[in-house]
This record gives sequence, C-alpha cells and structure tokens, in this order.
Amino acid sequence: MGRPRREVRTAIVERESSSSDESSDEDVDDLAAEEEEEKDEEEEIGEEEEEETKEHSAVEGKKGRKKITISLKAAKLCKVCKGKDHQAGFVGSVYLDCPNRPCYLCKRPGKFQFFFFSSFSESLNTFFFLLGHTTATCPHRLASEHGVTPGIRKTSVGVADFIYERQLGRHRSMVRPRLPIPNKVECGILKLHSRRVTCLEFHPTNDKLVISGDKKGQVGIWDYRKVYDKTVYETVHSCIVNSMKFIPNSDETICSSGSDGHLCLTDLETGLTQSLINLNPGGWQGPSTFKMIYGMDLNLTRNLALAADNFGYLYRLDLRTKKTHDKPLLIHKKGTKVVGLHTNPIDQDIFITSGNDHMARIWDLRMLDSRNHLAELSHPRVVSSAYFSPRTGNKIMTTCQDNRIRIWDCIFSNLGTPSREIVHSHDFNRYLTCFRAEWDPKDPTECLAVIGRYISDDFNGVALHPIDFIDVSTGQIVSKAIDRSITTISPVNKLHPRLDILASGSSRSIFIWSPEDDDDEQPEVKIAVPPRIYTFLGNGSLKRKGDGDNGDCDDEDELDECAGAKKKNERKQKSKKKM
Repeated sequence: MGRPRREVRTAIVERESSSSDESSDEDVDDLAAEEEEEKDEEEEIGEEEEEETKEHSAVEGKKGRKKITISLKAAKLCKVCKGKDHQAGFVGSVYLDCPNRPCYLCKRPGKFQFFFFSSFSESLNTFFFLLGHTTATCPHRLASEHGVTPGIRKTSVGVADFIYERQLGRHRSMVRPRLPIPNKVECGILKLHSRRVTCLEFHPTNDKLVISGDKKGQVGIWDYRKVYDKTVYETVHSCIVNSMKFIPNSDETICSSGSDGHLCLTDLETGLTQSLINLNPGGWQGPSTFKMIYGMDLNLTRNLALAADNFGYLYRLDLRTKKTHDKPLLIHKKGTKVVGLHTNPIDQDIFITSGNDHMARIWDLRMLDSRNHLAELSHPRVVSSAYFSPRTGNKIMTTCQDNRIRIWDCIFSNLGTPSREIVHSHDFNRYLTCFRAEWDPKDPTECLAVIGRYISDDFNGVALHPIDFIDVSTGQIVSKAIDRSITTISPVNKLHPRLDILASGSSRSIFIWSPEDDDDEQPEVKIAVPPRIYTFLGNGSLKRKGDGDNGDCDDEDELDECAGAKKKNERKQKSKKKM
C-alpha cells in the first residue's frame, strides 16, 4: 500500500520547490507561472480535502447506520398485526400475545374491538368499544374453573331415571377418595420411535409393559422397569398408527388401525402381522379415493371390531371368522373423518363416535342405521375424541378444537347442552398428535381426567408444557406434571388401569410418571439413552452430543406419507417379481 494522496502531493511540491531553489541560476522569474502553480496546488489541496470529507462522512454514515439498526432492534414491532406500539412473541420463556387479536385460549375478542351499529335513522351512527383481554390475562388461564357452572339437567321421575338409579347409580362411589397424582418422572426412553408417538396402551396383565405406535407405522414394546428392554416392530403399518386395542382372551395380540387403510392383528412376541381389513387393495390411487382408518374399538360381548374411516363410514369385523358384516355404513357426513370411536363399558352395544363434521353421535349396534342415532352432540369445531366414563358409562367427555372440554353428567338427561364446559389449551395448528382428554380408570367418582397442554408457561425461566389433571366436576386443575428436562409438548397421555402411573408420549420419546413423595429424597431418573445422541446429566438436564438425527420430519401431510410408503412397497414387489 502507498502513502495517502495528500502526502504524495506535498512531497512532490516540496521536491519541486527544492529543485527550483537549486536552479536559482536559471532565469525563471515568471510571476504568472508561479501564480498558476499556486492555483493548481490550491485546487489539488481542495480536492484532497473534499475527498477527505467524503471519506469521513462515509465513516460517519456507517456509524449512523449502526445506530439506526440498533434503534430498530430496540423498537417494538408486532409480527402478527404489524403494529409499532407493542411487541408479540417469545421474550425469554414468556410469550407476549398480540392485544389486537382474540385470546388464543378462550377465543374471546382482544383488547381493541370496534363494533358499528346503524340505527333506523341514517344520520345516527354509534360506535361501541369493547375492552377484552389477551392470553396472558385470560381469566380461564388464571383459574381454570372460571365460569364453569352445571348445565340445565332435565329432572323427572320416569322409567329412565328409575333404571339409572337402580342399575348404574349403585356403581358410583359417594365418597371421594384422595387419589395420588403421578407428577414426577420416574424413568423415560428417548427416541424409541423414528417419528412422533401417536397412541399408547398398557398391557392388560403385565403392569410394566407399555405399547406405543408412531407416525411411521411402527409399534414399540417397552419394559419401563428395566428401561433398556425395548422392541420395535417396523412392518405393522406403512404409516400412522391411529389406535390400538388388546384382543380379549389373548394378552399377546393387539388390534391396530392405521392411516394405510389396514386393520391388523399383531403378535407382540413374534411381530407377525395379519391384515383383517384392507380398504386400499389397489394401492395408492390418489387422495380422493385413498381410505384411512382412524377410530377403532372392540365389542367384547359380540367379538366385533368397529372401525371408521376418513370418509365417514363404519366397518364391522367378526374377530372369529375375520370377515366383515354387510356393507360399510355412513355414520357421519360423507367425506369427513371419523377420528374417534368408543364403546360403552357397561353396555357394549352402545358406542359413541366423533368426527370432523363437528358432531359426536351415540349409536346402538342392535338397530344400526345411518339416520337412527340415539343422540347427537353438536360442537362448534372438530371433535377430537369422545369417551364414556370408565366405570358406569353414564358420563360423556368430549375434546373439541375450540379449547373446550365438555362434560355430560348423565346420558339419560337432556343431551342438547353439556353439563359444563371447561376451557383448556389444546388447540394447535399442525405437526402434532391430537390432544385427547381421558378419564382416570381408577377414580371411583369418575371426576379425574388428564390431558396435555399446548400453551407453555414460565417455570423459573423455562418455558414448559405441563400435563394437567382436571377435576371435571368443578373444572379445577388438581395438579400439573412438569419436568425441566422435558421442554416438548406431551399430547399423548395414558393413565395405568391399576397402578398410580402415567405414560406420556412427547415427540418420539416416552416418559413414565409416578406420585412424588415429599418425605423421600428424589432419586436419579433413569433414562434409556440412544448412543451418540444424548446424555442424561445428574442435575436433571439433557445434553446433546451430536446432530446426527434430523428430528421428526413432520413437514409432510398424512396422504403424502401414505403415498410414499405405498409406492415404496410397490417398487419392492416389482423388484421381487423381476428376480
């Protein structure tokens, strides 16, 4: 790099002046030439000064831009409504909601809502201003029992009430015992599945076995007492496992339904699978004709398997002959998914279905017809699940995408309106298994339910998604199950039918929760860790070692997942034929 231009010019001027002094014997006394040289020097110096000022201004401009960017970062800007007077999004572990949007929890109006009313006179116009609230200040978030009041119940002394009090009422316990709540992680297994967990079941006789299904169609068996004792069968379904039930009188066989259109029997010891129903014998023919089985349950008295697809049809299969009964029956609006199906534990001929047509319907298997449902429970949005109470079968609990859990206290009463509505955060966009509120099968009063939460809360600087235990008789949250090392959402939860144990599916991992004993010291949690991925530290945190796993690839839709699996199987069959 050379010297700056100004220094070079000054050196040249000095050299010229020195040379002129040395050549004083020459007659160079022309004043005009000297004046011209001075003018040239002044012009050159002026140009150099201008260049200096430009460089200095450029540096100042750069500094000024940095200050501007800093001020822009500090400025409040809402990414939801583009407002500049507030900020929305996560700030640390706390999520700031946009005040100009409805509350995400109860769906009520936000802070600024204007209503325009025009009277009969055209000259008279009135504006109304409604002061709402945000998700952070929602009264249902501060107290889950806010606004929960029993609905109007039809009171009569008819034959139905007499039958209820004599046959079903005696199964209810009048004394409410204090049940231990499993709110402490006892053990867990990380990344048992290659995709997110979609369903969980406990073994009917072996208390330590947990059966799980995932989005890829795999079925996993895990002994949570031995932690590392696990088995995963990868060929049960080609895509999402939506439901699993154990076959009566056979503890080692499960019946599962999947989004590949198969209803399968699987031996848990050998992993051999037998397809009972195949709704897509021709393979993938496009999304308009591809059928997927969602809701499924078993009728133990008649040895039937009831399954419903994504077009609103019901299928009945005899488990003894492995044949279907009659033709499929349309039980929901044509072209809508039947996402849930559950039989009554007392009367197996009664079952309830829930679907994407915003309806939950009660049916009688003895007089089954498309228009002959016993009752219809209307909802404002998609009904994710509907379950009868586990002991008497007299109560109904539904989970709707409008962030409401609805309870009907008596199936013999007026089912037009629910007994109570509980506001709870379980509405989500995509890439999650649906939240479903489930009963506690051990509760004699049939009042305790468990469900995961979507909206996170700040727990000592960490954003966590707790699992809520709700008293459905009052709407109050009895307890929360949280752990600082589990920062993911837990939409799949299953309570043990005999032990005080909770199994939760969070992403691809499964965790076992047990009641916390205040007297005993908290032991170290046992976590089954895949090699080269995670290490469970002694302080209760998980440390990641490598990025070898890309996580749960949930960027595809269910149809795309099924289409890819079908095409892959077809290629394998063609290659075998060529061989």
